[in-house]
Formats: sequence, C-alpha cells, structure tokens
Amino acid sequence: MTRTIVPIGPYHPLQEEPEFFTLTVEGETVVDIDLKLGYNHRGIEKLSEGKVYDQAIFVVERVCGICSTSHPFAYTQALEDLASVEAPPRARFIRTIIAEGERIHSHLLWLGLAGHFLGYNTVFMWSWKLREEILDVMEILSGNRNNYAMFKVGGVRRDIQSEDIPEVLRKIDSIVPTLEKLRKAIMEDPVLHARTKGIGVLSREAAVDYCAVGPTARASGVARDIRKHCSYGAYEEISWQMIVAHNGDVFDKLLVRIKELFESINIIRACLSGLPDGEIDCRVTDIPPGEGIGHIEAPRGECFHYVRSDGTNRPVRHKIRAPTYMNLPTYKSTVVGETISDAAIILAAIDPCYCCTERIAVLDDKGQKLHSGKQLLDLSRQKTEQLRARFGV
Repeated sequence: MTRTIVPIGPYHPLQEEPEFFTLTVEGETVVDIDLKLGYNHRGIEKLSEGKVYDQAIFVVERVCGICSTSHPFAYTQALEDLASVEAPPRARFIRTIIAEGERIHSHLLWLGLAGHFLGYNTVFMWSWKLREEILDVMEILSGNRNNYAMFKVGGVRRDIQSEDIPEVLRKIDSIVPTLEKLRKAIMEDPVLHARTKGIGVLSREAAVDYCAVGPTARASGVARDIRKHCSYGAYEEISWQMIVAHNGDVFDKLLVRIKELFESINIIRACLSGLPDGEIDCRVTDIPPGEGIGHIEAPRGECFHYVRSDGTNRPVRHKIRAPTYMNLPTYKSTVVGETISDAAIILAAIDPCYCCTERIAVLDDKGQKLHSGKQLLDLSRQKTEQLRARFGV
C-alpha cells in the first residue's frame, strides 16, 4: 500500500503552540511518527541565570500560564533544599491550596479541549464555565486569576484571610454537581466509550520504558505521584487518594483526570479546615554555595528544577525539566497502528504543554556545542530584524 506523509504543524489549528509532527500513513492507518522540537524556545533558563533569586521566581512563573504555580513551587523548593530551610506549616498549607486550585483549572481546561476534539462541544462549554469559578477562587486567594505571584523562598507572599474562606468553599462546592454530571456522562456514554476505549493504548511496560509521568503514567497502572512518594507541602498531613487506572488508553487518561478533580477539591477543603496558625515566611536572606533540587507533582506530572549557586545573589545554573518532555515521546508508542482520525485525541490525551518543554542547543556531529547562550540570542535578534525588513513591520 502507498505511504503518505501527513504533516501536523509547526503551526496548526489543533495546536495552541508550535510543534512539528510528521505522520506516515498507509490508507487511514498511522505506521510511523517523527517529532521535531524547538519551535517555541524562549530561553527561560538563561534568563533566570541573569536575575536575582527572587526575580527568577516571576520569570519561571511565566514558563506557562497553566503551570504558573508548578514552576515557582519546584524552583523555590530547589532553593530551600540548597539553603537547608523549610517553609512554615501555614505557608506549606497555602502552597498546597494554590497548587490544587491550579490542578483543577488545568484539568478542566484539558477536559474541555478533549471534548472539543471529540466533537462534544457541550463538554467544552460546561468544563470552561466551571473553570471560571476556580479562577475566581484563585483571584480571591492571590489577587490574580493566573500567574498568582504567591511563592517566595521560605514561604508565600500573601496570607489567606479567614473572611475569604466561606466564599472559597462555596465556589468550590458549586462546581461539584456539574462535575458529577460530567463523570456520569463519561462512564455511561457509549459514543464516548467508542471514541476513547482501546484507543492510543500506552502499556505499563512502555510507560516505564519512556519514563512517563503524571496522569499519563497513572492511567497505565504506574502508581507514582510525587505528592505521595516524595511528599511536600501539606500532602503528608491530610488524607487523600492517588488515582490509578490500568488500561492506558485515552478513556483511562480521561478517567484519571476527572477523578483527580474530586480529590483536589477534597484536598483544598482539608487544607482550609486544618489551616494552622503562624508565620507564612521564614525570611531567607542569603542562598549559600551549593546545589539544590525541587520537584513537585504538576497537573501533567513531575516538574523538576535544579539550581546551582556560587554564593552570589543569582543562580550559576538553572535547569528545568517539565512533564511534557517525558510524556511526549510516548506518542510514538500510542499512535502507531491507530487511524489518522484518532491521532489528535491520542496526542491531546497526554495534555501536552510545549512552552514548558522547549529547549535548544546547537551541536556539531561530535556533540560539541557550537554557540553560547548569548550567541543564540544574537542570532535570534538578527532573524527578527530580517523578518521585519522582509515584511515591512
């Protein structure tokens, strides 16, 4: 049978960010996949190394709007590891509340997009309407609907006021009935089952081989959650369940996320009801020489930050590994053998975030670096000026 190349990207209506997938198909069946990264690099790590530690928190918060808690959470934990300090109990509870609020709005955003890809625009509209309630909650708690600016080394910047808690609980409780309807629809709709069950299966063995993380791995029976296994924040002090499924298909990835929504609501309730008194900041003034790591369970999986210090007021090296970097290669395992019509939802099932993922380095055939960070920046500026001249802008 004749093979055909179907390019998706780097700019495509399916993708909110640029990435380039080349599908090789025979008839309607995908037989091979190639992936090219590097269309969305912004040099966040290099920018961070030019900022003082407190400024860099605001930089990494803008790695991704949907992950705007995940990155500063992991980064501040890396610095606290380096400085051998721990945030006060009240700060740890507040951090957990903010992180779980982000998980809810991230999963609802994904659920709406998944419904849209499947042709269920009612699910899209329901999910995004519910997400507005959670963004309102985040605004009450932090003053912002995204990019909350809550994290600092040694604690948080803003306390939770007791008079705000009833309104937060009311808004969180208000989304539960509609979430129950969504869960019921997912469990009982035969068309949804036909579109997602047995589609894009990632076996447990493949999930382990690819080092998949987050809901992508837990949907394949890998019981791994940083909140449980390397506990941080308030997760060790409250009761909650890790959600695991075993079929590894699009349906189970969907199921894991919608069940995690209910767990996140329970975690926020528990943190608000058990919020300890005390300080919200241990007032770290200096970062000593050394190395530190911070890793947390972002909505998409483990988010990892590494920081090296020489004792000055800014990092010598800052390295970020986002969950999509680990989950994206699993697409090779899940899409080959499937039909071209399912390729979009199989990719969407990992909830990819490309702006978290991208990095760039230019190497020769022997693996030697050809350009420094400054040279890459200069090349980027030169290209921008060439485009300005070409298009007259």
